[in-house]
Amino acid sequence: MPTQSHISPVAMAAWQTFLRAQCGLASTLDSELQQHGLTINDYGVLVNLRDAERQSVRMSDLAGLVLLTRSGMTRLVDGLVKDGLVERRTCPTDARVAYAAITDAGLMKLAEARVTHHAGIQRQFADHFTEAELIQLRELLGRIDAGPCAPCGANPTC
Repeated sequence: MPTQSHISPVAMAAWQTFLRAQCGLASTLDSELQQHGLTINDYGVLVNLRDAERQSVRMSDLAGLVLLTRSGMTRLVDGLVKDGLVERRTCPTDARVAYAAITDAGLMKLAEARVTHHAGIQRQFADHFTEAELIQLRELLGRIDAGPCAPCGANPTC
């Protein structure tokens, strides 16, 4: 068992600051979306479905896009189906494969929530940086996003 840490204090402090900022931002943005009856994960699913070819995505792929387990995605989509924002479709050639597709009501809900969400991103995140700093931050975080821990096909528009 290792007895010494191989991470510098500066690296650990940067990591902890990053985690606190990310958790705080996600929590605040999630709370703001509640006025539209959505969670931040609901919003992410709707964005990914809207942007997909034919506005539908295989359920297993959708789970990867929004970083949820398959069972977590099933529960989330169940709620969106119940609310009329998403519908499930079965693959015509393989009944074992299910797709989620955004409905017209889902597109309308997303358009309503987008104003709130983008204002929150601006206020809680972007306003803390200059344009040059945002470019630099994107480049720096892009190193991680392009690395082996990057989520496959993650949609950065959320």
